[in-house]
Amino acid sequence: MAVIKAGLIRHLGSIALAALAGLSLVTGDAASADDTPAKQLFGKVQLPSNSAPSPIGFYAKGCMAGAVAIPTDGPTWQAMRLSRNRRWGNPAMIELLEQFSKDAVRLGWGSGILIGDISQPRGGPMLSGHSSHQIGLDADIWFTPMPEQRLSIQTREDLPFTSMLDESKFLTVNSKRWTPTHAKVVMQAASYPQVERVFVNPAIKKKLCDTWTGDRSLLGKVRPIYGHDAHFHIRMHCPPGTSGCKAQAPVAIGDGCDKSLAWWFTKEPWAKPEKKPGEKPVNPRFATLSDLPKACAAVLAAPAASEQSATFGTAYVAPRPQPGDAVIQQVINAGASDLPDGTIPIPLSRPSLQ
Repeated sequence: MAVIKAGLIRHLGSIALAALAGLSLVTGDAASADDTPAKQLFGKVQLPSNSAPSPIGFYAKGCMAGAVAIPTDGPTWQAMRLSRNRRWGNPAMIELLEQFSKDAVRLGWGSGILIGDISQPRGGPMLSGHSSHQIGLDADIWFTPMPEQRLSIQTREDLPFTSMLDESKFLTVNSKRWTPTHAKVVMQAASYPQVERVFVNPAIKKKLCDTWTGDRSLLGKVRPIYGHDAHFHIRMHCPPGTSGCKAQAPVAIGDGCDKSLAWWFTKEPWAKPEKKPGEKPVNPRFATLSDLPKACAAVLAAPAASEQSATFGTAYVAPRPQPGDAVIQQVINAGASDLPDGTIPIPLSRPSLQ
């Protein structure tokens, strides 16, 4: 048995050294993937790494070690779109969501919250839908309260989103759908000190600016962005002690109900990109593993934790150390300092005008 363990440690050590050198290795797949989009590598991994929790890189350019999953059903929440396998996050995020779900009920938000995407099991770029949500510190919450009667798995796949906008008017909240409780829930999310930003549609931000009578010092955390009319997006600060996590620039002082918001109600944010005569279309380039922090290769190569052991909450059990874990963790720690340069642009995906 000692010989087997020694061989396993040597094998994992080789994987770790390869990861440190920037090679893209995925457990069970030894093929080189230098040109493979990183979203394909991270999108097919079904379980998290069996390592200490660690957000690595930036919200839109990184990965996540040691993720835990929020249970699909909790006393005051349900996770939606389970087939996406995106209910994984940093333990600090999962704890926040559990607390927020209780606070939302206290505010009159039905029986709890419906949780959309958090992150993939090892974070990283997603196959569809997001450019952020890569390090386990972002989560989407539906603007639909959790109903008294529990949603079935199939209903959670099929239930349509409900926009808070009036489709007949430009950037206007639908007064028949939006309620004071919606405002209270969004502002509750912004009230937690560990929350860095809450993203909403510009029309919703304006509605809050025009009507919120509570503590307006928190309004600055609520940021306008494309989409986000059927859900809002909670983003956490990098947890204390996570040196591999790249922080976002602080929110500007003030409530954000100023020229920066007024810009969204001009033509500029919604104008179609100008195409020069004779200009050939450029094929998009997707980020590869080499574009991410080097530690992300080690995260992909690390042994997997079981779903049961990595489900947070009352069912959470800390994973037992496995042979070679220390080697992998050293590589993750060493590569975590190789962070993006902070010049990552805000994604300008075209908004839906329906």
